[in-house]
Amino acid sequence: MARRFVRGLGLVLLAACAAATVGNGQVEVPRRDRVRLAEAMRLADRLRDRIWPGWSSTPLRVLLVTDSVEFLIGHSEPSADFARLGYDTLLRREVWTRPRQFPPTLLATFPAVSGKPTIVIGSAERTGKSSTAWVLTVLHEHFHQWQSSQPDYYPGVARLDLARGDTTGQWMLDYAFPYDSAPVQQALRGLAIALGKALDAAPGARSSALERVVRARDTLRSRITEADYRYFEFQLWQEGVARFIEYAAARAAAAESGKPSAAFEGLPDYEPYGAAAAEARLSLRRQLGQLAPGRQRRIAFYPLGAAMALLLEETRPGWKLAYSERPFALAALLSGT
Repeated sequence: MARRFVRGLGLVLLAACAAATVGNGQVEVPRRDRVRLAEAMRLADRLRDRIWPGWSSTPLRVLLVTDSVEFLIGHSEPSADFARLGYDTLLRREVWTRPRQFPPTLLATFPAVSGKPTIVIGSAERTGKSSTAWVLTVLHEHFHQWQSSQPDYYPGVARLDLARGDTTGQWMLDYAFPYDSAPVQQALRGLAIALGKALDAAPGARSSALERVVRARDTLRSRITEADYRYFEFQLWQEGVARFIEYAAARAAAAESGKPSAAFEGLPDYEPYGAAAAEARLSLRRQLGQLAPGRQRRIAFYPLGAAMALLLEETRPGWKLAYSERPFALAALLSGT
């Protein structure tokens, strides 16, 4: 996010990476993490359905990973290895804990506890994010919870027929997409350039700019196999739109009437949401201009998908309904095919 975020807080913040201990020896969620989580939950409660219809029906379950213990928040079915800490009045949720099992640098969403989609996330310090960026990332991951909670998500993923015998889901990260192919790299960069120009286009030029994006999409499709294209669409639909959610959440938070708590605004790396939204859009344009599939691998799909989602948001009313009804086909929505 914004360049002026404080990134090198050093020893002053090392205590935030470990669980705090109260006088009776019981652990508790570190203060900074409680403040950030409370802000993420405030935004989720106020903004989810404004950003995406029906999102509020998805529970926000978080497993916060510190150096020594994990804190489970918002989960109604903790597994037997968790001990109850009690009700947190700031988070307004029950909190459970267990010894650490996951790396404190992890940032992912998967069925980590009792088979339910759970955000597993280290502190802002451990994941290398500012407080504002960390809160927006929680919403990014919360959108993954919504995606994977859709009734046809797992059957739909199976129908993509991309696992090639893998039953762990690792194929989603390691699929052998032809990132090193020169013609494919050229086509991906051409698509990125077309998307950037379409985002910059004046309203009167948007139609022709969209046509160029569709032609660039079709050029890429002609240079890869159908299986490769299904993987490309899957990553756009899943990760690209979740990246778009970060920008949409920052923009909505800047426009809403409510304010963050004084405690959140008082964090040393806090940035107002309006500035975060502006920087997110500028960053997206930079990423499109600097796309390097051979080096970035699947991460190159994130800005492509986010740019498509933003373009659809600005040009295709009703696209979110189509997104839900036709999963894993984001690029297809650009032309309705």
